[in-house]
Amino acid sequence: MRIVFFGDSITDCERDRNDINSLGNGYVKILADKLRPIYPDTDIELINKGVSGNEISDLLARVDEDVIALKPDAVVIMIGINNTIHDFTSDKKLDLKQLESDLKELLKKLKKEGIVVIFLEPFLLPAPDKLRMRKLFNEELAVINKVGLKYADEFVAYDEMFTGLTITIPYTEYSLDGVHPTHRGSRLIADQAIKAIRKHLL
Repeated sequence: MRIVFFGDSITDCERDRNDINSLGNGYVKILADKLRPIYPDTDIELINKGVSGNEISDLLARVDEDVIALKPDAVVIMIGINNTIHDFTSDKKLDLKQLESDLKELLKKLKKEGIVVIFLEPFLLPAPDKLRMRKLFNEELAVINKVGLKYADEFVAYDEMFTGLTITIPYTEYSLDGVHPTHRGSRLIADQAIKAIRKHLL
């Protein structure tokens, strides 16, 4: 079974772009190390196609080459946080209607190819410099949840989980900057994603 991981820096995690077998050092690598021993007799090929800085429109632009051309059985997508961040840090304003259109097109293209779509919800932890982003991020999440729940085969929620955990545990245990997960945060992402992936292992 071939599974492609598709997303931004949280997926990318310093993977070697010249090595198709490089999984980076984040949740994808942790997931691979946990999944393969569970299915020692199953041929599971994991491919990391995360690119740091990507937004939803970037995934749509490269989905044919980086996912569909590889003919995977499943794709695991985590995307969306940069759409909010770039609204505050660059001239790229978040257009929620365009985001919804792009995300629908992306997921529908994958489904049309018969690819199982496992969508991992983006999240934002309460780092001081990210608090101002929460309102807009909530608006984006509402769109992502609506589209993801309708078109994806599996939708894994993370934002509420991390928000709940940080009520009693410092957010820095899971992400130093509120966006990029620590090793502990990456383990949590991997553990939840595995549950969704295992439902579809051939």
